Amino acid sequence: MRRLACLLLLFCCTLARAELPETDWLDLMPPEDRKALEDMPEISHDSPEGDGTFGQQGGLKQQKDLPAVMYSAKTVAGLDGKRIHIGGYPVPLESDAKGRSTLFFLVPYPGACIHVPPPPPNQIVLVRYPKGIALDDIYAPIWVDGTLKVEKVSNDLADAAYALDAGNVRLVEEGDL
Repeated sequence: MRRLACLLLLFCCTLARAELPETDWLDLMPPEDRKALEDMPEISHDSPEGDGTFGQQGGLKQQKDLPAVMYSAKTVAGLDGKRIHIGGYPVPLESDAKGRSTLFFLVPYPGACIHVPPPPPNQIVLVRYPKGIALDDIYAPIWVDGTLKVEKVSNDLADAAYALDAGNVRLVEEGDL
């Protein structure tokens, strides 16, 4: 009986550690938003940030004259409460006493904190990671595992349509590619 209990425990631990399938960023958008994004005209990147001059505030906040899909906070209800594995780029917001990021936005492409326009809110995920991770380079991709929530978050930097309570965050390694 003891041997059976040990085998069952080992099996459960193996399942818990098994990597979740990767969630694609487009999976966070409802089908109508994906279609609108595909049909969207070219966007100009002419801005103070694009010129390398950062005299005005902006962060990830949207301009006011973009196609509607670029402001979309429409979510996919079936993802609420689902455990996911998603790759992206961090935009640090808060850190602990050791300088590890404990709260950050995850975005689908590098440099979203300085490029205009930023992703739509349904392509920005607020990540809560109390353990913290050292983020020396915001252009280095990371993997995040955790439970996704449909949760609108707004601060001075950005608007997000999702939040994720992370159980694991790690840098993407060469073997992942």
